[in-house]
Amino acid sequence: MLSKSNIKRITALTQKKYRQREGVFVAEGIKVINELLESSFDLEVLYSIDEYAFAKAQPEKITATELKKISFLKTPQTALALFKIPNAKSLERYGVTVVLDDIRDPGNLGTIIRLCDWFGISSLVCSKQTVDCYNPKVVQATMGSLSRVSIIYTDIEVYLKEEKRPIYGTFMNGENLYTTSVSGDSVIVMGNEANGISSLIENLVTKRIAIPRFGKLQKTESLNVATATAICLSEFKRQAIEK
Repeated sequence: MLSKSNIKRITALTQKKYRQREGVFVAEGIKVINELLESSFDLEVLYSIDEYAFAKAQPEKITATELKKISFLKTPQTALALFKIPNAKSLERYGVTVVLDDIRDPGNLGTIIRLCDWFGISSLVCSKQTVDCYNPKVVQATMGSLSRVSIIYTDIEVYLKEEKRPIYGTFMNGENLYTTSVSGDSVIVMGNEANGISSLIENLVTKRIAIPRFGKLQKTESLNVATATAICLSEFKRQAIEK
């Protein structure tokens, strides 16, 4: 049975300051939890309405009513777990690195983390203003990919100033991505949902690229940042294979 203090502690983890203070984050659903159990993340506690749903850990059995009280989902799944937030990893500068300049939407960040996992991008560098990767909505959107991508929060201006690799930035007036030769050892900067790449970071970009519009009316103003990331990573990988 969940105590009132446990319920209060878990529901408070929707806020970043409490996640940082407690050093834990929330994961929900059998698939996501099993992915994290297979990783290097340390489990603190696992709650489930089905005590036989997990092979790697023994859950504390709770009722569906109790699960609803601690779940962050509109339709709670059958399990919720708390995992310890790992120590920050060191920065790596090889291959393709994605840098995020102030991404605010949890769904976008979660999708971008999944994309990095899909395309074999090991490092994701986020500005300090980017949404927390341990936000429950982000964790849910990653579907377990959180455990396979190294995510670092830092001052990206300092990071990029120290970068020796080519720095690509996505802009509406950049060079056509499909006709530009890109490097497999580089940095790709993706900008904020509403404002794109900030002027401060724009000055550090060494190659401006654009995803061309093919619609007849040319009326679409921009692409969703996660969609744009998918297209860029796909083209970078395609060129790497063909070289």
